[in-house]
Amino acid sequence: MIRLAVPALLLAAAPAIAQDAAPAEGPAAPLSMQQQAALKCSAAFALGAAEQAQGRNKAWPLLAERGKEFFVRSSAAIMDETGWTRDQVADELTAQARDLRRPGALEAAMQPCLLLLDASGL
Repeated sequence: MIRLAVPALLLAAAPAIAQDAAPAEGPAAPLSMQQQAALKCSAAFALGAAEQAQGRNKAWPLLAERGKEFFVRSSAAIMDETGWTRDQVADELTAQARDLRRPGALEAAMQPCLLLLDASGL
């Protein structure tokens, strides 16, 4: 289900992150620590927004709007900066979401991710 949810969010945002670049050949460029954090937080915001939609984790600020915008902008920036394809970004987001599903992982990640969201100005 996670595999479907995160790419579905990415596809829903496709017009905002569309690019004309040809698919990358060879191995994907490594991500910087900042890019890794942005993808982890993007996945955290997607999962957090889904939980909030189900009535859980209401102590967090609402994530549906700001979290989605962070998700879209971060994904687009990573594709622009690294040459990664939409599929490569979706695969990494799915892996991050899977890791965040471990007990306590989403809750542990959320506070630093909320700081990153605030710092983004969104």
